[in-house]
Amino acid sequence: MKIGLFIALFGDKSLEKALDTAKQEGVEAVEIGTGNYPGSPHLKVDKLLESKAERAKLQKAISDRGLTLSALSCHGNPLHPQKKIARAHHEVFEKSVRLAAALDVPVVNGFSGCPGEGPGSKFPNWVTCAWPDEFREVLEWQWKESVFPYWAEQAKLLAKHKVKFGIEMHPGFVCYSNDTLLKLRNGVKNGEWIGANFDPSHLWWQGADPIAAVRQLGQEGALFHCHAKDARTDPYQSALNGNLDAKSYALIPQRSWVFRSVGYGHGIEWWKDFVSNLRMVGYDYVLSIEHEDGLMSPMEGLRKAFSVLKQAVISEPAGPMFWAKE
Repeated sequence: MKIGLFIALFGDKSLEKALDTAKQEGVEAVEIGTGNYPGSPHLKVDKLLESKAERAKLQKAISDRGLTLSALSCHGNPLHPQKKIARAHHEVFEKSVRLAAALDVPVVNGFSGCPGEGPGSKFPNWVTCAWPDEFREVLEWQWKESVFPYWAEQAKLLAKHKVKFGIEMHPGFVCYSNDTLLKLRNGVKNGEWIGANFDPSHLWWQGADPIAAVRQLGQEGALFHCHAKDARTDPYQSALNGNLDAKSYALIPQRSWVFRSVGYGHGIEWWKDFVSNLRMVGYDYVLSIEHEDGLMSPMEGLRKAFSVLKQAVISEPAGPMFWAKE
């Protein structure tokens, strides 16, 4: 298993400087954004699609530093009820899949998207409760008329290019939990190309156990890529207000939960257990550090996270045990 880095945190640096910094800090793999919400400060996607020489130049810049490219990321909302936004986000997704195939990158990461409540909607509508009954009617419309039709077509695209799509289960989008992700994966033809970019930070505040979740996804063959990001629930604010918190991430003292660097929400023992469970279900790819900690600078957050993961990651495969029998 390798420790990687989502280099979106170095949006103020050139690609070369971002890669140099990643190498200097000891990470072994990089994940690079191609557009939509994280933007694409490091890649000129159209140019890369058009030019084999440009792709070779990118691959050399990465390999010369002893790094690998674990994934391309295009987190957006291709189901947005405003067609202009949906179309723009879809185009980035499609280009990302084509570019991943051309670069021999196995996975593209992103969100499932979220439509509105009906044909005339202007904004996404994330349904989180079953009553009044019209909320379930909204959900039925979303999945039947928007989610399944769109992703059925994109699953064909993924199968054609032999690229996996790792959905980051994220509140605000239709796939935010294991059951919603598996509903999509199992509900479309070629759904085996759709799985998870697993980020434990988004599950904790929802009350889910990331280790239980990762075990199920691994057993389903739906674990494609992993983010390393922590979260901390404030016991006082959570006790007062619960965890459905729409306050700005900048208002840290007032929030029920916040994102933290690895080790600052859950300790080293939890991360050791997490890594062991990943290995147990057959995941031996990359843990990609994602920095969204409002209490630390990007460099400090990266270094703290790397220090914890260095202790937790299992790098060498297990050999045969003298007492083990198949």
